[in-house]
Formats: sequence, C-alpha cells, structure tokens
Amino acid sequence: MTQPEHDVLKAAQDNLWLHFTRHSAYQQSEIPTIVRGEGSYVYDIHGKRYLDGLAGLFVVQVGHGRQELAEAAAKQAQELAFFPLWSYAHPKAAELAQRLAAMTPGELNRVFFTTGGGEAVETAWKLAKQYYKLVGKPLKHKVISRQIAYHGTPQGALSITGIPAFKQMFEPLVPGSVRVPNTNHYRADEITGVKGMTPEEYGFWAAERVARAIEMEGPDTVAAVFAEPVQNAGGCFPPPPGYFQRLREICDEYDVLLVSDEVICAFGRLGTMFGGQKFDYVPDIITCAKGMTSGYAPIGAMIAHERLFEPFKDGDTMFAHGYTFGGHPVSAAVALANLDIFEREDLLGHVSANEPRFRQTLDDLRDLPIVGDVRGSGYFWGIELVKDKSTKETFSADESERLLRGFLSKALYDAGLYCRADDRGDPVIQLAPPLIAGQKEFDEIGQILRGVLGEAWAKL
Repeated sequence: MTQPEHDVLKAAQDNLWLHFTRHSAYQQSEIPTIVRGEGSYVYDIHGKRYLDGLAGLFVVQVGHGRQELAEAAAKQAQELAFFPLWSYAHPKAAELAQRLAAMTPGELNRVFFTTGGGEAVETAWKLAKQYYKLVGKPLKHKVISRQIAYHGTPQGALSITGIPAFKQMFEPLVPGSVRVPNTNHYRADEITGVKGMTPEEYGFWAAERVARAIEMEGPDTVAAVFAEPVQNAGGCFPPPPGYFQRLREICDEYDVLLVSDEVICAFGRLGTMFGGQKFDYVPDIITCAKGMTSGYAPIGAMIAHERLFEPFKDGDTMFAHGYTFGGHPVSAAVALANLDIFEREDLLGHVSANEPRFRQTLDDLRDLPIVGDVRGSGYFWGIELVKDKSTKETFSADESERLLRGFLSKALYDAGLYCRADDRGDPVIQLAPPLIAGQKEFDEIGQILRGVLGEAWAKL
C-alpha cells in the first residue's frame, strides 16, 4: 500500500462520518473506499473491480467515467460557476426546466429546483400546504403515504417516511402524516387477512385504504398522497394493475394532490423518462433527483401542474421557500448533457428491451430455497429472502441481522458485486445497475448471487 492510499484510509477512519452506517463495523477493518468508475464497474483503492449493481445509489444511469459530462461541468464552471434562482434566472436552469416540462406527462410545466430528493419531497409538501391556503381551503395540510416507504431525511420528508426505525430518534416530527398499506402483493394474505387475492383485487383493496384514510382524517384536512411508482423500501414493490388509476380517481374525488415520488424511478430506471408513464397515470406533482445528472453533479426538482402555479402569478404572493444551490448552473449543465446521452443512445429503449432478460436472470434464482419472491420493473428489482418458501415464513430480527449484516453484505461485496442487502421490512437484496448494462452484466449478477445465496442457505 502506498503512503497516499494509507493516508486516505486513515482519513476515512478518523474524520469521515458515513451516512446510514454503523461505524462499529469498521473498528477492526478499513472502510471500503471506491476510487474510480468505468461503465458498469467501480474500483476500490486496492484496484479490485466490482460490478455496480446499484448504480451507486439508483443514480448512475449512463454509467461511470463519462468524459462529456465532466467536460460539460468544467465548461459551465468557467462560464458561470454559480448564481442563485432567487428572483433571477440563468440560462442552464431555464433550458433544463423547459426540457423537463416537455418530457413530463400532462400539464406538469413548473419546475422548482432543489439539490436532492429529500428537498424535493419537502418542497412538494410545503407547496401543497400553501396552495390550499391560497385557494381558500386552509385546513388541508395532512399527507398520506405508505408503510415502509422512504421519502427522505429532512424533518418534513422524514415525517412522510413510513419506516419507524428511521424516525424514532428525531421525534417529534412534523404532524399530519398518515400511513396506509403498501403494494406488496407477495404479503397480501398477511396484510389484508384475506387469502388468495389476485394482484388486481389487492391493488383495488390497497387503493381503497387511501380513500378510507382520507375519510377518516376528513377530506377537508388532507392535502396530498405521496407514492413512489415502484416503492423502494421493503424491496421494490411494483403497483398491482389498476392501482394508480384508482388512486388517481380517489385523489380527484376528494381534491387531494397525487404526488409521484420519482427520486429513484424517474430518468429511465423503469424504461420510461418518468415512472408514472410506465404505469399510465398522471400525478399533480413529481419529485425527482438522482438520475437527472447520473450523479455527476447534485440536483433535484419538484415538477408541478400548471394549475398549482396559478395562485402565485398575481399580487404579492410568493412561495417563501428555496435553496442556495437549487438549480446550480454546473448541475443544470450536466443534467442537460446527461439527457443528451439518453436520447443519443436510446437508453429508454435499451432498458425496455432488456427488462425481460434481466427479470429472467433473476427469476432463474427462484430454485434456491432462500429465494421467496422476485419483483420489480425496468432495471429496479428486489429479491425477498425467506426461511420457508412454502409458508413464506420470514426471518426473525436476530436471524435477519446475522444473515444480512453478518454475512450477505460483505460476502456479496467480496465476490465482486456492489448491491444492497437490507431489512427495511422483510430481508431483501436490491439490484439497480446502470442503464447501460446488458446480458453480460446480468449473467455476472446472477452467477454471484447464486453462489453467495447458496452459501448463505448452507450457513442457516
């Protein structure tokens, strides 16, 4: 090991506070340190190569090492490195807003830039509250979201998040957030208490729980429903057929905004530019971030229906909300260059064409006794792990801890696959490779998973 490498590893140990990380895990070992990326692969400080099976964090859509994105950032930094969007505009933000508005469904024409997804969710809730005050419905402030759903870490977004363990240390949170069942059809019998529901029946049942929640809280108090096209936390829950169509009807009936949280699902992850397009629904607001720049610079956005902007057009009304770095010129320039790559290389078409192949590769693992369910969409999949396939019995908290953190996470990484082994809900492995990946990468993912999951079962 060279001295510079040693210094980097020591700095990571002594000074870096990692996100969502148990630092006790690295008391006796070095922190894994990634130094370079190329295509669908990343390399650690020792030169070992790993298949990036999570696109960084559902982010690096066009793959690592794209020189033109780095050049777009450098060129913009030389021309205009920074200027805020507080009462002023700059060309790249304006151009990006126009381009995004042209890509969105319906009349989602107004783009409010943030620096990330949690800020976009925070912005959407604040807009919903103020909008209803401005149109004469001041009591409408509550939001409904789904169990185990993750919507971010700012206090408002965390309140909308449906993962109790993430919230407990930061309570009291913002009041007014209500939870409803998610769309995990694999566990429908347990969730509903009714056996044998078809996906369509379960989708209708789950959507109706939103209607019941609105009625229970009082329609005059509910402002918005937040839902991801494919729910991330819990392990990639796609919507049952008809779910979002019924949800759209319910929101219209009670004058509640439907917010499509697409921080993960937008920008090609599902094979469409926006997740709602995959499942044929038009929300009132889209929140997005991650893939907009493929991670080459931080940016996020709330994209709102034109009617939500109407009350802000006249008089002294303003949306008293903003971020210093929202719509940063360099990030906006990188986003535009990223979208150029999407179009030039037809990444949406690539994902759509390869989705069946990726699914088949993962479905082939169903013969393993530990694999209970394989679910997802596009390049966004989860594998739920079970103790008994016939009964769908899951692991206890202690067993899950030993399985995921005691073995799987490190074993997969050591085998050359960076992905997520998680237990927000039942134990799952999540996979979301860069959108440039193809059968070669799928085969490598399948081979590594088969070996490591087989070893995991043998250890149980």
